[in-house]
Amino acid sequence: MALAGLKVIELAGLAPGPFAGLILADNGADVVRVDRCVPTSDDILSRGKRSVALDLKSKHGRALLKRLICAADVLIDPFRPGVLEKMGVGPDVFLGKNGLNPRLIFARLVGFPRQGPHKNMAGHDINYLALSGIFSMLPGADKPSFPLNLVADFAGGGMTCALGILLALIQRGGTGRGQVVDTDMVSGTRYLSSFPLLLSMIPHSPFGEPRGENVLDGGAPFYDTYACEDGKWMSVGCLEPQFFAAFLTTFHASLDPAFLKTSENGWSPTPAAQAKREEWPRLRRYIRAGFKTRPRDYWAERFHGTDACTVPILNVQEAAELDLSGSIVPQPHPRIGHPKRDFELEIVEPGQHSEVVLREFGVSDAELRRLLREGAVQGLGLIGKAKM
Repeated sequence: MALAGLKVIELAGLAPGPFAGLILADNGADVVRVDRCVPTSDDILSRGKRSVALDLKSKHGRALLKRLICAADVLIDPFRPGVLEKMGVGPDVFLGKNGLNPRLIFARLVGFPRQGPHKNMAGHDINYLALSGIFSMLPGADKPSFPLNLVADFAGGGMTCALGILLALIQRGGTGRGQVVDTDMVSGTRYLSSFPLLLSMIPHSPFGEPRGENVLDGGAPFYDTYACEDGKWMSVGCLEPQFFAAFLTTFHASLDPAFLKTSENGWSPTPAAQAKREEWPRLRRYIRAGFKTRPRDYWAERFHGTDACTVPILNVQEAAELDLSGSIVPQPHPRIGHPKRDFELEIVEPGQHSEVVLREFGVSDAELRRLLREGAVQGLGLIGKAKM
């Protein structure tokens, strides 16, 4: 696999850090997650990783962490600015001419920009999204809506961090030197949102009008979602004129003739209605009423195979059945040629691999027993060995 042989130390965190580590692990990297001895939450993004539980408040626990980092290719740091420096394991310890591991890729992932006014504040996806500028543009009838915690945490944060690590590894191949990869979720979200943010600067562009009045933010009736007779939903995205015309052809042919005679006083839209904003309110009412006359699966079958850009909104189980893998667990993507594997949900317990990993990093039996007695390291199946 592409990253086979790459040694990664991932300091346990929430959401974006584990996702960055998951991307590396799914592509063959040996990812060791460093957990607290008393974990605060389970990590469902631990597939393919191993866990060591260290007490980083103790001198010996921090010394052991430094030892692990010295032998690693990549470190994923999800803590607030300054935390690792206080532990004595900041970038200056490892990088540079006299550093302990000058080839290390030191990946730092925070919420707010490190040099900004919010750098030491607590926050979550909704807060990072708020400061990015894109939140104000997201659809919503009376207020902007947020798409779970996907945009800032996972796209602007975890995915962007993983990309930065890969870029730094490519550069290291030429220079032989590591470096700091600095990712923050506000800036990552802004970069991810380049298309709408740049278009918002141009009058009369797809994002040049106030929120809710643009083509792609719910303002256009031909780019929206519609409820069906059974309470399920269809998505309509026929932006181009030829696709809108294909939508109308199939939609009209699928409606009851009685509906066509009575809806909007017998008015039926033509392809020309797409370019006439004054027609959009009536067009939306017409489409909304039409979809409500039939269940979702009826519409899904009618539009299947057409160029109407209209498909059903699937639930989690339905989407899994449609996926090529047939698994409810999302599979790694993009595919880059490695043999197909069936990735499943995997929960790695904190400290599950403490003994085997520490031995791989050169910790002797006597040292392991001492660390266990001192509480600097913990792990499943190790507690009884402290008296050996």
